[in-house]
Amino acid sequence: MLAANNAFQRPGSGLWLARLWSARELLWALTVRDLQVRYKQSMLGPAWAIVQPLAQAVIFTLAFGYFVKVPTDGVPYPIFAYGAMVPWTLFSSAINSGSPSIVGHSSLITKTYFPREVLPLAAIASCFFDFLTASLVLVPMMIWFRMPPSVHLVWLPLLIGMILVFSAGITFALSALNVFWRDIRSVLPLALQLWMFASPIVYPITLVPERYRTLYSLNPMVGIIDGFRRVLLHRQAPDLPLLLLGLPAVFITLLIGYRVFIALERRFADVV
Repeated sequence: MLAANNAFQRPGSGLWLARLWSARELLWALTVRDLQVRYKQSMLGPAWAIVQPLAQAVIFTLAFGYFVKVPTDGVPYPIFAYGAMVPWTLFSSAINSGSPSIVGHSSLITKTYFPREVLPLAAIASCFFDFLTASLVLVPMMIWFRMPPSVHLVWLPLLIGMILVFSAGITFALSALNVFWRDIRSVLPLALQLWMFASPIVYPITLVPERYRTLYSLNPMVGIIDGFRRVLLHRQAPDLPLLLLGLPAVFITLLIGYRVFIALERRFADVV
C-alpha cells in the first residue's frame, strides 16, 4: 500500500477533501493499526475504553455527588457524570492521541509522500471506536435509572460531529506544532484538565452565574456536553442558542488548524 502512496497529490494541488478521499484506504489501515498497537498484549483490550470514563465518573460521584452534593437537575449523579465523561473522553483522547501522531510516524514521513493529515485523523478515528465502546455502558445505566430513550436521540450525530470537527482542528494545529516544539506534549494534559473543569462535566450549566453564561458558552464543549445530557437524560432537544454560541469556534478552529498544518507540512520530513 505504501508503494502506491507516491501517487498522492502534494499539498496545494487539489482540494483537501479530494486528498483525503484518495488516501481513504491508508486512513483505514492506520486506524486499525493504532487500535491493534493500543490493545496488543492487553488483558482488558477494548474494555479499557470503558474503564477510563467509568473510573472518573465513580470518583466524581463520590466527591461531588455524595460529599459536595452538587445539584444535577434531578438526574442521579452516576449517570449525570458518566453521560458527560463519554463525550469529553472522546474529545480529550482524540487531542492527546493525535497531537504526537506526526512525530510518532517519523519513519513513514521520511520514506514516502502521502497526505500527512491522515495521521492525526487516524488517531481521532481510533478514539471514535473507543467512544462507541464506552457508550455501550450508557444503555444498562439508562435502564437501571429508568431513563428510556426518546426521539431526540436523532441529535446525537450532530453533537458527535461537532466534537470530531473541533478536535480535528485542534489536533491538526498541535500535531504540526509538536514537530517543532515538543513541549506541547508536556503542557497538553494540564491544559485539558483545566478545560474539563471549565466545561459542565462535574456540575450543570445552571450553576454558572447568568451574567457569565454567554462568555462561558463560547467554549464549544459547553453546548455539546449540555446537549448530550438533554438528549440522553432529560429526553429533550439540545439548547440550540447554546450550541450556536460555540459553533463558530468549531469551524474557525478547523480552518485555522488545517492552515497551520498545511503551512508547516513541507518541513516535517526535515525535522522529525
